[in-house]
Amino acid sequence: MARGLDVRRLAAIDMWGSAGARWRRWVILAEFLLGVLGGGALGLGLLSSVGGAGRTAVGLWLTGVAANYVPLSAHALTLVRPGALDAEIEGVDVPAELRHYTTAQLWVAVPLLLVALAAAQWRRRR
Repeated sequence: MARGLDVRRLAAIDMWGSAGARWRRWVILAEFLLGVLGGGALGLGLLSSVGGAGRTAVGLWLTGVAANYVPLSAHALTLVRPGALDAEIEGVDVPAELRHYTTAQLWVAVPLLLVALAAAQWRRRR
């Protein structure tokens, strides 16, 4: 399933939602940025505190998940510009994409997966 995951499309479909409401774009952008900052801070906080292997594992996992929000945030920052999201969604079967990406977004929980996918997709687009 991760093979069919386009990180830019995930960000776009998440920002568009079912109706394309303009306020949703800003809410999703804030969610992505909070994922980077909040998740990163929690993960690094756990890693820097004294604790056992479990705390270290959770800290590493949280930091890896927070890293997944970096490419999502980068795409969201480009898509929030006037007209950019509309152009990205043009010609897309939004209901089908919503069905696909609603479950595909669970891959965000796999540390660094979206970072690797985004890097590979960026190289292919170049």
